[in-house]
Amino acid sequence: MIDRQYIGHTMPKFSVAVEKGRLRFFAKATGQTDPVYTDEAVAQAAGHPGLPVPPTFFFCLEMESPDPAAIRNLLGLDYRRVLHGEQGFTYHRMAYAGDVLTYEQRIEDIYDKKGGALEFVVRKTRVTNQRGEHVADLRSITVQRNA
Repeated sequence: MIDRQYIGHTMPKFSVAVEKGRLRFFAKATGQTDPVYTDEAVAQAAGHPGLPVPPTFFFCLEMESPDPAAIRNLLGLDYRRVLHGEQGFTYHRMAYAGDVLTYEQRIEDIYDKKGGALEFVVRKTRVTNQRGEHVADLRSITVQRNA
C-alpha cells in the first residue's frame, strides 16, 4: 500500500522557459491550424504579446522537472503496474513564448478502490509566471494496480 503520510507532500519548485520553437512544434504535432500558435505577427495582430502557449502544453513543460519520476520514486510506485488515470487543466491566464514558468507539485490525495487492488495518487501542480501570476493548475491521477 502506498503510504498515506505523503498526502500534502510538496516537491521542490522548478522553472522552465517557454521557447518559441517548441510551441510551434507542439502546435503542429497536435494539429493546431490557427496561425496564432505559429506566426508571431498573427499572434500580435490578435492582441497577444507573442506566441501563446497551446492548450495542454503545460504538461509537456512539467516533464522538464529535474526528475520527472520523483513522485513515483518517492512513493515507491512500481512502474510496471502504473497507469495514467486522468489529467485535467484549469487555466487562469495566458502564458507566452519568453515566459518563465514555475511549477509547484503537490500530492493532493492517495486512496484505493477494490479492496486495495487499485491505488490512486492525485497530483496537483500550480503554475506561475515570472511575475508570480497564477497561470494554471494541472491535475493528474496515477493508478497503481496491486497484485
